[in-house]
Amino acid sequence: MEIIGWILIIASFVIAYVGLVYPIIPSVVFLLIGYILYGVFFSFSELSIWFWVIQVFFVILIFTADTLANLASVKRFGGTKPGLYGSTIGLLVGPFVIPFVGIIVGPFLGAFLAELLISRKPVKQAFRAGVGSFVGLLTSTIVKAILFTVMIIIFIFFI
Repeated sequence: MEIIGWILIIASFVIAYVGLVYPIIPSVVFLLIGYILYGVFFSFSELSIWFWVIQVFFVILIFTADTLANLASVKRFGGTKPGLYGSTIGLLVGPFVIPFVGIIVGPFLGAFLAELLISRKPVKQAFRAGVGSFVGLLTSTIVKAILFTVMIIIFIFFI
């Protein structure tokens, strides 16, 4: 039973990392599922209130970093609110329309088209907003991967 428990815990952590590049997967939820699985298969006693406080802090930090990275990057590259919304829609829809490549192309196209069609920006400025969306996505993914790793290290420290 112990082996099954660890397989499920590790699988939930792996799915969390997959969610970094496939945003339809709620990555942070799978990290939390891994912690809960540990409690179910082994013991919740090792996962103190401080463990949960620290993990909730990191969850909030991840959502904040994700939002701010995209927002700052799109704005830095000259994008507007429609570009930001287009980027977000592209991020969610892209992987379904174009599997694997859609995670990169979707946000870019979403920001580009929103800037071009809604904000009526010239092609060059709309393209820059699309690039900004890609840079924001890349930055956000790297930051989240680092934070996920720290969260798992904290988990290991507590157990």
